[in-house]
Amino acid sequence: MTIWRLVAKEILHRRLSFALGLMSVVLAAGASVGALTLLKAHDLRTRQILGLKEAQTQQRMAELADDMRKAMLKLGFNVVILPKSQNLGDWYADDYAANSMPEDYIRRLSEARIMTVRHLLPSLQQKVKWPETNRTIILIGTRGEAPDLTKDPKKPMVDPVPPGTMVLGYELHQSLNINVGDKLKLLGREFEVIKLHAERGSKDDITAWINLREAQELLDKKGLINAILAVECRCAWADIHKVRAEITRILPDTRVVERASKALARAEARAGIAAEAKASIAREKRNRARLRRERERLAAILIPSATVACAAWVGLLSFGNVRERRAEIGVLRALGFSSRRILVMFLSKAAVMGAAGGALGAVAGFFVARRLGAALADAPAAAATARATFDPGLAVLTVIAAAIITCLASWIPAMTAAQQDPAVVLQEE
Repeated sequence: MTIWRLVAKEILHRRLSFALGLMSVVLAAGASVGALTLLKAHDLRTRQILGLKEAQTQQRMAELADDMRKAMLKLGFNVVILPKSQNLGDWYADDYAANSMPEDYIRRLSEARIMTVRHLLPSLQQKVKWPETNRTIILIGTRGEAPDLTKDPKKPMVDPVPPGTMVLGYELHQSLNINVGDKLKLLGREFEVIKLHAERGSKDDITAWINLREAQELLDKKGLINAILAVECRCAWADIHKVRAEITRILPDTRVVERASKALARAEARAGIAAEAKASIAREKRNRARLRRERERLAAILIPSATVACAAWVGLLSFGNVRERRAEIGVLRALGFSSRRILVMFLSKAAVMGAAGGALGAVAGFFVARRLGAALADAPAAAATARATFDPGLAVLTVIAAAIITCLASWIPAMTAAQQDPAVVLQEE
């Protein structure tokens, strides 16, 4: 009779003992596989949650960046570069600089490829008497924006005023009944009106724009300007110190003023929202890491405890089985079964118990982990996450490990059985 046939008959004859041992292996294997699967499911779910949050944050930040860009464009020129000698109290009172600086400064800024501001616009502004109409107006001489030498040139925010032409604010053209195409004299020089602005509710309503060269000639300030207007780049929003540092490094004889506004305040608020979104991701990472550490501690206790308990129980059952089969072992030895065959028979039964229990435990562990993971996460995606954690490699390893552990637990009882003297056993029986 072969060893495997003897093992099969032994299992069928002592079904309760085998079932108890099998159950202990199933519980130990299931607990181990379930704990490891929950950890894997936790990691997958963490990646899903963080990936979703990061995608939402990136989308939100892109929307915020676009909103901020539009807000800044609506704000218009929010950085003013003035001569260093200009008294800011006078500038705030008059809204234009009394002192001047070389027009060449605009070229130096442009060629320096400055990164903190864009849309550089030179300006010569002064409050003057318009003798031909007996009105006090603000005269602004301007030209096109300085060429943008960066890699991503932007569309100009202000169109240049061609020589010999004039653009008028709302109050001027309304009160003087001026229309597009009219020819007017300003300080003795004739200009053609090419554009009339709508009401803005600011000093622009009493402003006349002409070409910069002509303004310099009329005001006797050839080659001079008294301000350079610019728009802060996104990299320098709410960081005027960064803007000042870069500009004064290129133009040390200037000072930089930032015009605050509600639009800028909204942009800063949106930047705060983006920062909070990033902080939320960081908090979620910490929470998930803390939860994983808790589950790792549970697994570190559960797996060794279940394994030791299983091994001890299988060992006790094997000792009991050896005592019950003393007479049978003596007969087999008398019939010529060697000690080695007796040892292999007992270990084969233990291996069958371990392999079967490991396989059943692996299936049960995956199933329980899937259900428990879905319940703990309380989310439909958790079930899919748990399904994705099924690991054939872990199942095979569990079967092999369970067979090895049951064999080790049965080793001493099996050795005891194999070393029994058949003559002594049969005399005692």
